[in-house]
Amino acid sequence: MLDTMTVVRSTKDVDYTELARLLSAANLADHSPELRKTAFDNSPVVVFCYDTEGRMIGCGRALTDGAYEAALYDVAVIEELRGQGLGRFIVETILEDLPGQNVIFFTAVGKEAFYEKLGCHRMNTGMARFARPERMRQRGYID
Repeated sequence: MLDTMTVVRSTKDVDYTELARLLSAANLADHSPELRKTAFDNSPVVVFCYDTEGRMIGCGRALTDGAYEAALYDVAVIEELRGQGLGRFIVETILEDLPGQNVIFFTAVGKEAFYEKLGCHRMNTGMARFARPERMRQRGYID
């Protein structure tokens, strides 16, 4: 699958309705296609993966100051391809564009082990201010 897919590193020609569906199916919030477009268009590092039929099968993005700090967001793979190396590929591709930078992110509950295999570490300290804290509490992100 990795050897037959197409990797796109820009937001040109992205179907944001398809992207919103992919991210929603991965439990990464239900934002509108328009809001997803804004987020990805404003992210200097993006990865979109497509199968041989042109279907979006995975994605991810990062924000960066271009010097020493970055944040990883919206890494998702369609359900039937999870566990086959695509998520690893997406994260590693993004990280290649962030050499020497600290990369922070929060992961979906239960996905911590995936990121630990990629050399990421759990933080002992961290704070967040969420626009919808009650929703984040229900999803298990905060106490």
